[in-house]
Amino acid sequence: MAAATTSSNTKPVLVQWILDTRTWWPEATETRLLETHASRTLALLTEAERTGVLRYYHVRDAKMAAASALLKHYAVARLAGATWPEAAVMTRDARTKPVWRHPATGAEPVAFNVSHQAGIVALVAVAHWPGPGPVDVGVDVVCTSERRDRDLQLLLREPAHGWPHFVDMHADVFAPGEAAYLKYQIPSPAAAAAAAATLSTPEHVADARLRAFYALWALREAYVKLTGDALLAAWLRELEFRAFRAPRPTPAWTVPAREDGAGYSDSDDAQVINSIDIRFRGKKVDDVNINLRSMGPDFMICTAVRTPETKATALGWRLGPYEILALDEVLSFAESANT
Repeated sequence: MAAATTSSNTKPVLVQWILDTRTWWPEATETRLLETHASRTLALLTEAERTGVLRYYHVRDAKMAAASALLKHYAVARLAGATWPEAAVMTRDARTKPVWRHPATGAEPVAFNVSHQAGIVALVAVAHWPGPGPVDVGVDVVCTSERRDRDLQLLLREPAHGWPHFVDMHADVFAPGEAAYLKYQIPSPAAAAAAAATLSTPEHVADARLRAFYALWALREAYVKLTGDALLAAWLRELEFRAFRAPRPTPAWTVPAREDGAGYSDSDDAQVINSIDIRFRGKKVDDVNINLRSMGPDFMICTAVRTPETKATALGWRLGPYEILALDEVLSFAESANT
């Protein structure tokens, strides 16, 4: 399959894909065993990627690293029409963000971003963006249960000031208004009254607070990744998400988030949040399409896209549910594109 060039008449394509590594290669109880049980996948990675995967101590982290590399190459090969060897050649932009450039033209036909947490690897990509200007994308996955035991121990050990102290531990990456909102308005009096049955114990209250904390983390991370910067950006505390809230969980990972007919739902029991007030240096940010959705009782995924030169374009894109890809499907495609 030859690398395809992008026609000026090609419409932009937005994809949202997930690889769920949690059940992959159960026989590989140690990372070194992936060389045997994940040989088909490892064969499709570059030598540097394979070395990086096998360097992880925990096999769960190694599996996510393999899936992340695989998913990036898959997006480029499938969306840009590149061969698999071409798609595997990634470079870095000025901010060290991984990018893929067409080997003949130097163009960047696919803008993508990847996030992984607790076995889940998510990718958002936009292909065939004709301009003017760039298209920016960001994604972040959070899992409220992965560190729950540790988090609850911190919160409940000293109930009188456990939560404010927990927030202060992370205050250097939050805006002052966000930290204050987390400390003193989560859960809000209205939410607490409406959910009295589910907030009846200190542990339930702690879970509600932690869900809001991780929702904010996902919002900020997706936005920062969209800009191409990292959580060490000098302007980080000048970015503020006001009156944010966490989407309600869905009953199970396989149960899609509930949305209304237009794909948007922002009521108090929403499982998808689209109306988000973002401020930068006090000024409202009005060019970012951002979406925070639940997947099951524990996961939330935040997606952010923008087209700065024509902001209405990205604002009009629907950020719907993620498609969960089957590993065999990805491997079969990769092998067919390997020449």
